[in-house]
Amino acid sequence: MSAEENKPENTVQGAADFQDPHAPSKSTENSLEAAIGTQVREFRQKLDMTVVELAKVAGLSAGMLSKIEHGLTSPSLSTLQSLANALHVPVTALFRRFEEERDASFVKAGEGLKIERRGTRAGHQYQLLGHTVGKAIGMEPYLITLTDQSDVFPIFQHSGVEFLYMLEGEVSYRHGSKNYVMEPGDSLIFDADAPHGPDELRKLPVRFLSIIVYPNPKGT
Repeated sequence: MSAEENKPENTVQGAADFQDPHAPSKSTENSLEAAIGTQVREFRQKLDMTVVELAKVAGLSAGMLSKIEHGLTSPSLSTLQSLANALHVPVTALFRRFEEERDASFVKAGEGLKIERRGTRAGHQYQLLGHTVGKAIGMEPYLITLTDQSDVFPIFQHSGVEFLYMLEGEVSYRHGSKNYVMEPGDSLIFDADAPHGPDELRKLPVRFLSIIVYPNPKGT
């Protein structure tokens, strides 16, 4: 019997499709080098210097400087110091673009922006907990609190993927033609372009997180 035939039937399939959340992605690893390279090139062009001229002043080869500007190599701290001196800027200025691209959105407890979504009524509160800026992928995290019973619930339909996580209460949540009874600790992820929304409030108050992720055509 071959090794392939001897594999246990309960082997988990598709495990390679999941990302290791603690492993830096290639894009993360390369983004610092790319940001430094872009910053070096911008400072060089502001001084109206060629690659050869800057390389000579910084004590580098033109080939090495070209690799740095294109984000193809990770320069040492001594190299960065030499470039900063040649460009007449502090070393920290070379990291500026990288820091600017790492935006963060911090919201204190109870200070989420109250949003009037379509169908919002008394007792149905939507708090926006933050947002992304200038990214190819947009994200909107909401804290949703439902405190009043209702015979009619708003139905939502929009682009992207939505993730729900129940914090309190019990609700029957509809997605398309299916209903999911959700209690604290339950989660649901679904395509948001299908009609969805709370269908029955079974135990009040109901509180859950809703995180919407979607392509952002205005992102960089």
